[in-house]
Amino acid sequence: MIVARAPAAAYEGQTTHVRFAPFERRFSYRLAQILVDIDRIADVSSQLKLLSYNRFNLFSFHDRDHGDRSGGPLRPWAENLFGAAGVTLEGGRIDLLCFPRMFGFVFNPLSLYFGHDREGRLRGIIYEVNNTFGETHAYVAPVADAPIHTHHARKLFHVSPLLAVEGDYHFRIVAPGRRFRLVVDNLLNGVRQHSATLVGEARPLTDAWLGRILFTMPLMTLQVIFAIHWQALLLFLRGARYHRRPPRPEQPTSLVDTSARIRAEPKLVDHGHE
Repeated sequence: MIVARAPAAAYEGQTTHVRFAPFERRFSYRLAQILVDIDRIADVSSQLKLLSYNRFNLFSFHDRDHGDRSGGPLRPWAENLFGAAGVTLEGGRIDLLCFPRMFGFVFNPLSLYFGHDREGRLRGIIYEVNNTFGETHAYVAPVADAPIHTHHARKLFHVSPLLAVEGDYHFRIVAPGRRFRLVVDNLLNGVRQHSATLVGEARPLTDAWLGRILFTMPLMTLQVIFAIHWQALLLFLRGARYHRRPPRPEQPTSLVDTSARIRAEPKLVDHGHE
């Protein structure tokens, strides 16, 4: 599908997490993210008073928060990963969906890169997973023309001390358009252990929108890291098993299997944003 859009957009919605084993625990919270063409971030920020590029502001975007963390341009890093998965963009647009910094702080549990060819067709997705220990791992997948993209990968990266590094990830994603949806299920022997759902609706990325988010969700980026630790504490108090942090994977990236089939394939639920 060919998608024409502005160089940036905002997505407002919520995330829901459900742990199924050894007991069920559910929580959700509101969030707001930005989708930016990584080649035009400077242009986008120059049109805004509340968002800056690589410098402090109420909202900001810094290259060093993403990719290889060198602070250099993101395109070479993303193109190398896409190329390793057989995805050829030929200079096409790469969009990044992530949290911006607020008051200089950000933590992105998951950032998403959408690589398009020169005609604007979506060709690949990078799932960049980050943990609270400052480590990152990217799962890279080619895509075909379809309304919903399904990917399967071995879980190789330590995300939470209360979830073992074992089993598989099952991704189901509707790429950003008027709406965006993502479900990530962690399965062990085909049985769902944990599910994370992210849904959002598109908004113009303007100073008015940023000001409203500043007023209605002033602690959003802090809330992300607080929610992770608070829910981990509640799970631990209920008896969830603690897992020591294992060594990092030998490779910082993994190629996603687009053909594997797994037994548990949950519906793509949007929790009221239909």
